[in-house]
Amino acid sequence: MSRIGKKAVEVPKGVTTTIDGQIVTAKGPKGQLEVALVDEVSVAMTDDGIKVDPRDETKRARSMWGMSRTLVQNIVTGVSDGFEKRLEISGVGYRAQAQGKTLNLALGYSHEVNFDIPDGIEVQTPKPTEVVVSGIDKQKVGQVAAEIRRWRPPEPYKGKGVKYVDEYVFRKEGKKK
Repeated sequence: MSRIGKKAVEVPKGVTTTIDGQIVTAKGPKGQLEVALVDEVSVAMTDDGIKVDPRDETKRARSMWGMSRTLVQNIVTGVSDGFEKRLEISGVGYRAQAQGKTLNLALGYSHEVNFDIPDGIEVQTPKPTEVVVSGIDKQKVGQVAAEIRRWRPPEPYKGKGVKYVDEYVFRKEGKKK
């Protein structure tokens, strides 16, 4: 049995949710999101919040149960609080600067990398070595952060590159004479 799936999704104040068949829509102060759930699960509104249950005891229904509940939780959290990922840039001369809908990155290449920011995502650079990606869609925020990191992942010898703030980079010892 899914431990996550058993819990109901609490709907905070200021957020309204509607269920239309397998489509759950959440509307809050930050915007509106919707998710279409698979047919193997049933979704219903209860006093506790939104309850997701498997329709039968097949392996696929039980597999989709917890994931579907988490998708509903993500849209409710997104429209009320939003999500953010923080990236840290380390290396001599490595820096970032947000200009409108473009993020300019100097990552040791012969040219600057201009990253176009998609709609629904906000990118800020409080310091030249810090990038904050935020938005209401958790999947989009994570994808944009991963695409920025992909330009120069952290290397194991000096730790130079773009890494998540909470990421641990395993460091290797260099050559010995």
